[in-house]
Amino acid sequence: MLFPDLPLWLRVLLALAVALGVSFGTTPIVKVFAQKVGAMDVPDHQRHIHEHPTPRMGGMAIFLGFLISVVLFVELSPQVQGILIGAVIIVATGVVDDIISLRYWMKLIAQLLAAVIVVAHGVMIRFLMNPNVFSNETTVFFGNLISIPVTVLWIVGVTNAVNLIDGLDGLACGVSAISSVTMLVAALLVAEPNVAVLLAALAGGCLGFIPYNLNPAKIFMGDTGALLLGYVLATVSILGLFKFYAVMTFLAPVLALALPLFDTAFAIVRRLLRGQNPMTPDRGHLHHRLIDHGLSQKQAVAVLYSLSAMMGLTAVVICTTGKLRLLLLLIELCVAVAVGIFVYRTIEHPAGANHSQAKKPSVPDPKPPERKEDRP
Repeated sequence: MLFPDLPLWLRVLLALAVALGVSFGTTPIVKVFAQKVGAMDVPDHQRHIHEHPTPRMGGMAIFLGFLISVVLFVELSPQVQGILIGAVIIVATGVVDDIISLRYWMKLIAQLLAAVIVVAHGVMIRFLMNPNVFSNETTVFFGNLISIPVTVLWIVGVTNAVNLIDGLDGLACGVSAISSVTMLVAALLVAEPNVAVLLAALAGGCLGFIPYNLNPAKIFMGDTGALLLGYVLATVSILGLFKFYAVMTFLAPVLALALPLFDTAFAIVRRLLRGQNPMTPDRGHLHHRLIDHGLSQKQAVAVLYSLSAMMGLTAVVICTTGKLRLLLLLIELCVAVAVGIFVYRTIEHPAGANHSQAKKPSVPDPKPPERKEDRP
């Protein structure tokens, strides 16, 4: 850390601003580089629904912004050093995958290696809330025999969860930014300044990249970005929130990451019930379902942003008390009602419906149109 004497609020703001500026400024350079090395995403109009071949590997810009900001404003403790070493492994794997498409087990090995390195540097889940509500013990304490596999499972799980929701323009990056800000606020509330600055750097990297990634995207972050974001969110959440402050703070990182975690869990169950490999790609993700119900890409992303924000507000509420908690609950209720009305009206009157009705001929067709249900 080059600026240890700065007050915390200023370090947080500067970390966010520097990461945002570097990410925003380097994305066009990364785009040109991706085109030269052939890191292009070609649409198949099934799972990949964009219209034109688009460069990927945009996660390199996010990583550069995050890394520079961390070096400048974060205390490089052994745990943070472990996170950065693992991040380099994750990014290198993502870059190779964006160019030549690695097999899933190759990426899994890299993720396991990064997770083990972090654990070796002292980042471990040692406590969890006791699921037995009738017990007098509020927490469950882990020894190394359980703590290590639980930590590795959490890191690999969240890393892949964020990667799996990267299916629409701006979705994974925006949800990661929301999760980062959520855990940033929670870290400030539970007095974890170094973690707060780390999350500010990650949020800044995401925010600097989003203008290029919103629909229609000029560049995708690819596995380079999706794996990086999932990995950093997973490891930093352990460093900051899986600690013995209060029982309910254990729920904060889970709620902050609820959207990708739920989508991934549902995808695994769905594929297993079909007798498929859990790693087999399909079109059953939440964002695909919203598209299939008549929402446009922008509408689907807006709905998922709102759901992620509601879960984030819940996570913050858990870490607060008094009147602030009540205010946040009221805001969350208003957001939930607004999202529900928006989704209902959109599905009842999908985008383009009025436009298509306007094009109908004034003379009725002699034969009624064939319905989808009538086809063999």
